Amino acid sequence: MRRARPGAVPRGTKGSAHARRAKAEERALTSVEAGEDFDEERSREAVSRTDARREGRAVSKLWHITLSVSGAETPLTEVRRGLEQLAHDHPFLLTSRYANDHAEIRYWEEARDLHDAAAVALRLWGEHRSSAKLPPWEIVGLEVIDRETYHQRIAEGYGPPPAAPVGVHPF
Repeated sequence: MRRARPGAVPRGTKGSAHARRAKAEERALTSVEAGEDFDEERSREAVSRTDARREGRAVSKLWHITLSVSGAETPLTEVRRGLEQLAHDHPFLLTSRYANDHAEIRYWEEARDLHDAAAVALRLWGEHRSSAKLPPWEIVGLEVIDRETYHQRIAEGYGPPPAAPVGVHPF
């Protein structure tokens, strides 16, 4: 599955602006908002989850993902270009840090449970390796935590600070 910004025209598309717009309008647009079953307020969470379970619907949560990859040394310019392309292809990335032999990618993922969030995260690097021309590195670490745990860690001074500035940066 190729992830791209809603309405983005595929790279390499030739032709007039009108033809590119027409092509973009043919594709189904996707939303980056949380699903209708996603709850922002904890006070509503228990009631909503109970209602969703009674109705047989899956309840989504936000999960903070930290994916670490490592491998043979690669020129920094190639690593940066690949991560920038990954951020373009996967618009939900918060930040990426990199060196010539490893990188760390942080982002939020919406999923039903930890297993689903981890499965998507473990596929991210491999699925985008060719399209973003990422180095042939392997995943060496994965952390998946729920939103509440992430904010609790930040409040207590543990863990990395919130991803700011957003983007691709060297270690």
